[in-house]
Amino acid sequence: MVGFMVVTSPCIGTKDTACAKVCPVNCFFDAGEMLVIDPHDCIGCGLCIPECPVSAIFMDSDVPEQEQAFIARNRDFFTGKSAEELDRLRVT
Repeated sequence: MVGFMVVTSPCIGTKDTACAKVCPVNCFFDAGEMLVIDPHDCIGCGLCIPECPVSAIFMDSDVPEQEQAFIARNRDFFTGKSAEELDRLRVT
């Protein structure tokens, strides 16, 4: 299974979109206080990692121990949202 990227706590309050601009599959979404990545759409290419000015993006297998809760936070953001709502929140 290919891994996926996870946005972690340094993004809170930052929401710089340089990472989303290089994403080839447009899997970044505005979650209010931070951006999140759809783990089902992410292809694990890593292009977003060097673009993040606050070093908030990690491969799921490399998320630091103190940031592990953000794996679920990214995944759970998508639960119960309609396709229309997600289209409005997509960051490109």
